[in-house]
Amino acid sequence: MNIPASAVFTDFMRTFLLLLLTFAGFSLNAQPLSDSVQVQKASWRTRQIKKRVVWKETHFDNLFGSKQNINLIVVKNRRSTPVISFASAGDSLKPTSWFGKKFNATVALNGTFFDVKNGGSVDLIKVDGHLMDTTRLSEKGLVEHQQAAIVIHKNRVQIVYGGNKPGWDRQLPADNVMTTGPLLLKDGQPHPLQKNAFNDNRHPRTCLCLGPRKQLIMATVDGRNANAQGMNLHELTSLMRWLGCRDAINLDGGGSTTLWISSVGEGSNGVVNYPSDSKQWIHTGERPVSNVMIIR
Repeated sequence: MNIPASAVFTDFMRTFLLLLLTFAGFSLNAQPLSDSVQVQKASWRTRQIKKRVVWKETHFDNLFGSKQNINLIVVKNRRSTPVISFASAGDSLKPTSWFGKKFNATVALNGTFFDVKNGGSVDLIKVDGHLMDTTRLSEKGLVEHQQAAIVIHKNRVQIVYGGNKPGWDRQLPADNVMTTGPLLLKDGQPHPLQKNAFNDNRHPRTCLCLGPRKQLIMATVDGRNANAQGMNLHELTSLMRWLGCRDAINLDGGGSTTLWISSVGEGSNGVVNYPSDSKQWIHTGERPVSNVMIIR
């Protein structure tokens, strides 16, 4: 039996269209990459700004269901250079960039919580053996950001958890201590977080973690802007885990979140994230702070 060529062509086209629609269906129904895979496969813009100091930056259009802009400083947590330390302005408030320039730093990152009206840290700060500020107790005793600390001993950074016993941080023997929090990760596991607006709502965030291969990671997450919504602390904890962190701790965030790098191009000094107090997507508009972490 002879089959007309037109019928063969029609059957071929029908089969082709069915296959095309099938593959289109798979494409339409394909699930987006999970948040963890997005972080692991992210394309980071990376620059080495000093020997053993790397700056990484990336933007997500849909991480945790929102836009996110993240900056990282990655440095080896070792006893030799670069030098990692704290700096305090005492009862004054100064922009993070001021600290960076004053202390001839390569990197300056906003530190722990402070008195916005009167200056001075509300959490303990000890710099090179000098007690700059002590932890101020509230009526409820120690609050969540006063129950852990960043400790620097012989240029090695550790994150310690002290709990809610008043005075625990003054007993730490190290010469450089910054009480802050809440603690996010301990030995690779999420630390329990209280249920409150500070923890559960999205804000700009600043974080420090002990990462893989003896790395120290400083992170800023921008927020309060259409280009970056910020994270709650549960999301920030997940981000730190996906980056391979073992221990992680929150620092003062919100409008204070600022990352300054000494050389971002042609020897210029600059803030590389987007501080939210300006209410614009620009690098200016730093909030003056009481203390910072610096890398020299």
